[in-house]
Amino acid sequence: MKVALVTDSTSDLPKPLRERLGIRAVPLYVNLGGRVYRDWEEITPEEIFRKVRQGEAFPTTSQPSPEDFLKAYQDALAEADHVLSLHISAKLSGTVQSAELAAQSFPGRITVLDSQAASLGIGMMVLRAHELLAEGQSLKEVLQELERIRRDHFVRFSVATLEFLKRGGRIGGAQALLGTLLGIKPILTLKDGRVEAAGRARGERKAKEEILKDFKAWAAGRRHIRAFFLYSAEDQAVKELKELVLSSGLPVEEALVSELGAVIASHTGPGTYGFYAYSL
Repeated sequence: MKVALVTDSTSDLPKPLRERLGIRAVPLYVNLGGRVYRDWEEITPEEIFRKVRQGEAFPTTSQPSPEDFLKAYQDALAEADHVLSLHISAKLSGTVQSAELAAQSFPGRITVLDSQAASLGIGMMVLRAHELLAEGQSLKEVLQELERIRRDHFVRFSVATLEFLKRGGRIGGAQALLGTLLGIKPILTLKDGRVEAAGRARGERKAKEEILKDFKAWAAGRRHIRAFFLYSAEDQAVKELKELVLSSGLPVEEALVSELGAVIASHTGPGTYGFYAYSL
C-alpha cells in the first residue's frame, strides 16, 4: 500500500525539503491589518514584526478550512492508496478538526494524527514517517513509532517576550511567568500539546545553560538522538544553543535548523529559539 504524507504549514519544514520528499503542506492563515495571508507563501515573520513595530495590531491566525484539506487529500490520493495526515496540536489550533472533517469524504483512506506538538515537533514526526515508509514499513508500524515519539521527546524554547503568546491566546501554563523581572528569560515547553512553563533564567546565557541541563537529564542513557533547531527572525541565539548541544558529549546529531513560519512566529514573536529532539 502506497502512503502519501500530508501536514500543515506549522510543521515549519522548508519548502525545498518538502518538495524533494513529496510531502504536501496545507497552509494556515495569518490575519494582519485587515488582510489574510497564507502561511509560508504570502507573508514572512519579518514583515509581521515590522508592521507590529510600526503600530499595526498584533496578528491573529486561523486554521485551514475542511475544503483546503479536501483538495490536498484528492491530490494525494490520485497518487497513493492512503494518506497519513500529521498536524499541529489540537490544543493550539482547530487544524486537526478541519482535517478530520475532510477525511470523512474518503472513508478508510485517511489517517489523521494530532502530533500534540508545533513547528519542528510536527516536522520531525513527518520526516520520521517519510523515512520509515521509504524503508517499506507498514502504516501500522509507522503509527506505532510516531506514537512513541509523541510520548517521549524533548522540547524547550525561549522567547524574547511573552506578549505574543499572551495576545494570541496560546500562553497556557506559561501564564505563571507573566510579570517576571526585566532580564529574566522564560523557558517554555509543550506538555500534552499545550504551552507550559519549564523554568526561568537570568539572562540569555543562563537560559541556554538551563535548557542544556534539562536536555542532558532527558538524554541520559540514550544512544542516538536527533535534534531539530528552530528560531524566529534572528539566528544567533539558536546557533549558540546548537553549539552547546552538539559539543555536550551526548550522542546527538543535528537533523535540521529551520526558521519559524509566519503562523507560529505570530504567536511566539521575534527572538524565539529552541529545539525538539527524539531518540532512536
